[in-house]
This record gives sequence, C-alpha cells and structure tokens, in this order.
Amino acid sequence: MKPSKNPERPERRALTGVILFDKPFGLSSNHALQRVRRLFQALKAGHTGTLDPHATGLLPLCLGEATKYSGWILDAPKTYHATLTLGQTSSTGDGEGVLCPGRPFLGNETTLMAALDGFLGPQTQLPPMHSALKVQGQTLYQLARAGQEVERTPRAIQVHEIRLLSWREDRAVIETRVSKGTYIRVLVQDIGAALGCGAYLSGLRRTATGPFSLSEAVTLEGLEGMSQAQRDACLQPVDCLLAGLPRLDLPPAQGRALSQGQIVTGNLLWQESLYRVYTQNHFLGLAQPDATQGNLMPLRMMGDASSTLFQESGAP
Repeated sequence: MKPSKNPERPERRALTGVILFDKPFGLSSNHALQRVRRLFQALKAGHTGTLDPHATGLLPLCLGEATKYSGWILDAPKTYHATLTLGQTSSTGDGEGVLCPGRPFLGNETTLMAALDGFLGPQTQLPPMHSALKVQGQTLYQLARAGQEVERTPRAIQVHEIRLLSWREDRAVIETRVSKGTYIRVLVQDIGAALGCGAYLSGLRRTATGPFSLSEAVTLEGLEGMSQAQRDACLQPVDCLLAGLPRLDLPPAQGRALSQGQIVTGNLLWQESLYRVYTQNHFLGLAQPDATQGNLMPLRMMGDASSTLFQESGAP
C-alpha cells in the first residue's frame, strides 16, 4: 500500500531558473541553497561555486534544468570588496584564526596603491591549508584542524583589476576582479607581506560573478517576505548562465532532432567551438560543432520543456 503524503510538507515543484541570491554573513553556501530551495519548493537545486560562511554577497543559485549549466558560470571572473586589517596577521588568513601582531603600517595612500598595482596580471598562488580543497580524500581544513600541514601545488590565477576604495589607519578596502580559483585571503596576506606590515582579511563581499551583479540579487529576508508568485518572478532564465557564448537559431525540425540527441548534418562552416541553441526563440541547450564534418552535435540539452515546445507548436 502506497504511503500517504505528509500534508504538512509542500509538494516539490519541477521549477527551472536562476536566482541571484545575496548570501548573508554566517550562512554556508550549501545551507543557503537549501533555505532557498525550500522557499521555492524546488525538486532540484545547485549553486555555482561556494562562498565562505563569513563572506557575504552574490551567490547565483540554479533550480531544475539550470543545474545542467552551472559549470559555465563557475569559470567566470568574480569581483569582491575586501577589507584588509593592516599590521596584523592571522593563522587562517582571516578573522577566524589566531591573530598575531605585525608591524604598524607607516605608509600612505600612494604606498598602498603602488603595492596593489604589483599584483595585477597572471601569477601563481598557493592554496591555504584552511580551504575546502581535498588531498587524498580529506579536505585541507580538516587536516589543518588536526594540526597537519601537507604539500600543496601552486595554481595559476589572474588578478584582472585591483584598486583601493578607502583607507584609514589600519583598515583598507579594495575592489578586485579575479579569475576562478583565486583565494582572496591569500591575496590579502601577500599584499600585507609586500607592504612589510602584514595583513589579514577581515571582511569580504562578492559584488559580481561573470555577467551578474549584486545589484540584481535578492536577500533571504526579501524572499521570505514574498508570495510564491513573487518569488517565481525573481527567477532568471536558464540561458543567462551562458550569455557569453554565441547564439544559434535553428529551424524547428533541426531543433527537435538536436533535442532528441541526434546530430544535425549539413556541410556547415562553424566560427565557434560551442553554441547556445534556440528554436522559435526558445532555448534548447548547448551544441558543439564537428569542424571536420560540418555537423552539429548535442552537448547538453534541456529536458521536458523542449519536448513540450515541439508538441505545442506542432513542429515536425
């Protein structure tokens, strides 16, 4: 006998879209995701890269079919406002660690700006022990808490932009746009070392991820105060995750074939390696050309929404 549904638990919805979320202080990315998922009553949800519990700001969250495309925004540059406390260092690089006195910062605004300029461009960075990276199945922060330190491999990063927003005595606020994989706490430590006084990250707020801005984001309190219809109206379309890729519009017959996993043939000349594909202004998914044959191959396609489109339109 089939068990009866719990009348107190709302039924999950097959909802698809992207919510630009302003994560509050103290909430982990996964906890934030689950809170938002429950508010939307979504069957499926995923985030587009973590944000530390003690950091705030923009965290794009994917619902339903949008989770298929979250990987493309993971690689996007990210912009942060970071607060540096000068003249002290931290065992973890941020305010959660053991603080040790450094040297007083005796420079000025010009000194700070010159130091920041030295960090522009491609460089390597050693991941911190207090991070979520895994070594032989264990996260680095777990090893660090156990008093262990293991060898880490430096990674290539890039600081696209960095500038001083404000400075007063031992506090400086910078804005920086960085590549995927950049640890802002390590960048801050390196800036402190370059200044000769030491520094740690005492505040962090993400203001942009790829094409998305914090000004478009909604807070947890905002979502909690909305009706379900108002929340749904906050959802961005799935293809906003792929805005940087070229668009390709196909006739309905070819669009349907691609959605069904078939290769679209034709001696076509392709200018790009990846396309976001549409039929009748409806997003179908991602397709990849076969440059040698001139064919178009499905890479990651939308699910039921596409089949519904063709049923409703009567496309052949």
